[in-house]
Amino acid sequence: MTPTENTTTTAENTRKTVLRSSLGILSTATATHGTGRNGDIPLPRLPGFVESAFSPLAYEAARLCLAERPGDGSRTAVALASTAGDTTTADLASRRMVSGRVHNPLLFMQATPNSVLGYLSREFGITGQMFSLSTLDDPVTELLSMADLLLEDPEVDRVLVLGVELGGSERLTAMYEELADGHGHPAQALPADAGLAAAVLLGRPGTGTPVSVRSAEAYESDGDTGTGGTGTHSRPGSIQGLFDLARLHRRLLREGGSHVLVTDPRAPAFTLTVTADTDARNETETHAHQ
Repeated sequence: MTPTENTTTTAENTRKTVLRSSLGILSTATATHGTGRNGDIPLPRLPGFVESAFSPLAYEAARLCLAERPGDGSRTAVALASTAGDTTTADLASRRMVSGRVHNPLLFMQATPNSVLGYLSREFGITGQMFSLSTLDDPVTELLSMADLLLEDPEVDRVLVLGVELGGSERLTAMYEELADGHGHPAQALPADAGLAAAVLLGRPGTGTPVSVRSAEAYESDGDTGTGGTGTHSRPGSIQGLFDLARLHRRLLREGGSHVLVTDPRAPAFTLTVTADTDARNETETHAHQ
């Protein structure tokens, strides 16, 4: 094999096909609190939810997506992914119990990720299917796969996918290392009171979906993921890939074209492509975090 042939062979990466068909991206939004990054927002007030950033940030990201693209709640499904859920609330409830304090039923309620989904369903009239997922795999892959499956249902037109990640307490760090089978995966590099959330509203490709996303079976490995990084998000379960997807979506709306999203060298890759005209690409989007 000549040096040129070898370079060509190693430059191309083959990926497992995750999506059976293309999905249309209707809107994206992100929200962060207490991370120290540019764009952090004050924690939104959410009636019935206290102490934790988990549910308020999930609600804020979802609200931004749904406000930009209102639709029929009866034909909207929701999927939320988080490695460990609302660990802030779970830790607080545990500390209260160990110290002998009176149990607070509010903490038990909001420790369940489905609680904020119930709040979303009431606020936006969503009556479609709702799921909470826990994964150490790439959340982008898990959520896009779920949306692809849900849109097989003729009674579903849109799927709102959410990813939420909280900062790490000592207990969360220990739990994360155990879940990751002790392979030395780092825990969240975030302050304990920090939180991140990202949302993507998906539908079938066509009218009203100026950007589509499909599985990339192969791509050129030139070190550029199109997301401002090099595809080295090595910590399983991180929702950084959803932030990359949202950033790339906004970029394509401005500039047009097509780009490959690689969230991690071990994860499947996706191609995002502008499918509408220039006027559609120039639509103004609202985001909580740039």
